[in-house]
Amino acid sequence: MAEIDFLIDGIEAADTPTFLFAHGAGATMEAPFMGMVAEGLAARGIRVARFEFDYMAARRRGGPKRPPPKVEMLQQEYHAAVAALRCDGPFVIGGKSMGGRVASLIANDLRAAGAIDGLLCLGYPFHPQGKPEKLRTAHLAELTVATLICQGTRDPFGTKEEVAGYDLSEEIELLWVEDGDHDLKPRKRVTGLDHAAQLERVCDVAAAWIRQRR
Repeated sequence: MAEIDFLIDGIEAADTPTFLFAHGAGATMEAPFMGMVAEGLAARGIRVARFEFDYMAARRRGGPKRPPPKVEMLQQEYHAAVAALRCDGPFVIGGKSMGGRVASLIANDLRAAGAIDGLLCLGYPFHPQGKPEKLRTAHLAELTVATLICQGTRDPFGTKEEVAGYDLSEEIELLWVEDGDHDLKPRKRVTGLDHAAQLERVCDVAAAWIRQRR
């Protein structure tokens, strides 16, 4: 497993709340969505540490473009990132899409060990796109860690109508982003809503929620 390089936004005071932020399946840690959220949270007093799974970091080093490995390997890599990141204040893990799913699969064990204080997912992939029958929700019913999921109401990986029928843990809070897609982006021409403004609201809510952990 390669050494983990973190991309840090925000101050690094000892008691600053930290969010460990993993990317989605097809985007790097420097993707525009990742940057907008990281900068937005940092502006609200949250230290954000972005990192890349090995398959994505290898692309940056000039390696071939490959799909993500099995989720079990990604879980091991996420565990390694948690262990490598120093954090004395409230510590929340999570990510965009696949990154959030991987974090959710290890969150209970990390919380039981006292290693984390919460889970934050942005655009959770409740099922593969176009395959609503293949749910990725069984473990979400058993979550024991405080969780915030920020989801677009028309996300093709789990719409508001679909998610309403899922069995989810009482620890999960949902922040619905009006008309948002998988990147929480609304159809501006249809709704008049602005993506940047939507993400500002998400960062407002998420930062306040992170500060409440512990």
